[in-house]
Amino acid sequence: MTDLKTCFKRVDYDLSNLLHYIELGDIGLPDIQRPFVWSNAKVRDLFDSMYQGFPVGYLLFWENAQVAGAKQIGSGEKAHKAPNRLIVDGQQRLTSLYAVFKGRAVLDADYKERLIEVAFNPRTRRFEVADAAIRRNPEWIANISEMWSSKRSSRKIVNDYIAQVGKKAPLTDEEEEDIAHNLDRLFDLQKYPFTALEIASSVDEEQVADIFVRINSEGVKLNQADFILTLLSVFWDTGRADLESFCRAARQPNAPGTGASPFNHFLQPDPDQLLRVSVALGFGRGRLKSVYQVLRGKDPDTGEFSPERREEQFARLAEAQAHVLNLTHWHQFLSALVGAGFRSEEMISSQNALLYAYAFYLWGRVRFQIKEHELQKAIGRWFFFSSLNGRYTSSPETVMDADLNRIKLLDSGEAFLAMLEGLMANELTDDFWAITLPAALATSSARNPQLFAYVASQNRLGANVLFSHKKVSDLIDPALRAKKKPLERHHLFPRGWLENEVTKEQTEINQMANYALLEWPENIDIGMTPPGQYAPAIRERFSETQWHKMLSDHALPNGWEGMAYPDFLEARRKLMADIIRQGFESLK
Repeated sequence: MTDLKTCFKRVDYDLSNLLHYIELGDIGLPDIQRPFVWSNAKVRDLFDSMYQGFPVGYLLFWENAQVAGAKQIGSGEKAHKAPNRLIVDGQQRLTSLYAVFKGRAVLDADYKERLIEVAFNPRTRRFEVADAAIRRNPEWIANISEMWSSKRSSRKIVNDYIAQVGKKAPLTDEEEEDIAHNLDRLFDLQKYPFTALEIASSVDEEQVADIFVRINSEGVKLNQADFILTLLSVFWDTGRADLESFCRAARQPNAPGTGASPFNHFLQPDPDQLLRVSVALGFGRGRLKSVYQVLRGKDPDTGEFSPERREEQFARLAEAQAHVLNLTHWHQFLSALVGAGFRSEEMISSQNALLYAYAFYLWGRVRFQIKEHELQKAIGRWFFFSSLNGRYTSSPETVMDADLNRIKLLDSGEAFLAMLEGLMANELTDDFWAITLPAALATSSARNPQLFAYVASQNRLGANVLFSHKKVSDLIDPALRAKKKPLERHHLFPRGWLENEVTKEQTEINQMANYALLEWPENIDIGMTPPGQYAPAIRERFSETQWHKMLSDHALPNGWEGMAYPDFLEARRKLMADIIRQGFESLK
């Protein structure tokens, strides 16, 4: 094992030097316009601790192997074209300090711009998050950013403040001296000392991640996506900016008349998620670990790093990302999910299944030029399958890597479609439908992929809502925005009745097979009445044909209302599995 003494060195800075190195481009602080997750209150606490003279933690940097031609992190011209040090731990603290000292706005986790306004009272030495009352009170400096960004001297700041407060009531010499001292101390925070541990450039990303996890008290885990996104910041900042802009726009609908947008009802993607799709398309790999070294320009034979090789690989990633962020591709893929019976994120049990299905869609469209109508059906069917059987739940990168290795051997769209069909046929056997799936339905989980597949199948098969003339597909439309959901999950054998008559075990009461989607007024009316009493009354509203069609659409055996509860559950699971099979087969 490498001697840790050779892995890092300790370097001391004061804050003004840190900010200076960031300005020069020597320290790679990611663009200030990237999502910032700290609250203003946390920034206030940071400044209070520094003012009190308390330690606020070390910084962890990673020396960047200098490669000619690298792009600088962030926007604007820098004296250094490539940062000597990348921030591994301390980004939120440095972003806070940089934003406050420079008076710069940040973007929050929802990509909304906000200023970090921390207030200071020089008489009481208190820090607070600025609010309307503080802004009106002359005793407060409502935004301490002005202390440094205004370029005024500390003497000028002190004199102006004393004159402002003195208008309200005269100050004694002692009070003026105390105020001057307190403001000078605040002004001098730019000299606050920091200690940084700088990891050598020879240490690889896996060791850096291990070091970070071992010494980070919050236990935050770095992953390969973090390192690749850092590379994008250094060598292809516009690519990372495009990725984050897409993710930001996907979070809220465009205003009418403003054009197309990535907004959708299935997924609010994060940059690392779409990065995985780009890597799958551009490099045919599910694992990000190996791609990291490829993007750094490493020769697999010699181990040497080459700027030319790095540029070639980034060009390859850029081509793939252009397809991933293409709005036509994005929405055509999502329409394939709608075609498969899925309507919103409430029916998505696995984001991995969705993202990898998008990668397969792009392979089919971009690489194999498959006709859209064929591809739509195939990808909808594949997503249904991979979601239903949890294909990407355990070791998703490994499974995706194996799938992509199969695809890379193919030479035509026909072979691609045949491969997908073969993988599905190998797993969705008669035993799966008759034994495995009914057993998987024996659960009380509210977010079970089999449940979502069941509802998607009802959509595909055009089922009406139970005890209603309205379609399931209409009432789960995500565009509906009522105060109360139009459909509710209803216990066919009511909870209260089961607790009194059968069992108090909640996992038995809340079995998936005991639920059906009902319009909410119907659900309220049924209440705690057992099915033997409420079902005959409801049946009178329907013809014999309508009633039996309703039973069939909702996997209810004939005479279900009079069955013993355990027998009902067992019988209904088999019928639910059959509806899922019908829904899946309808996608051919």
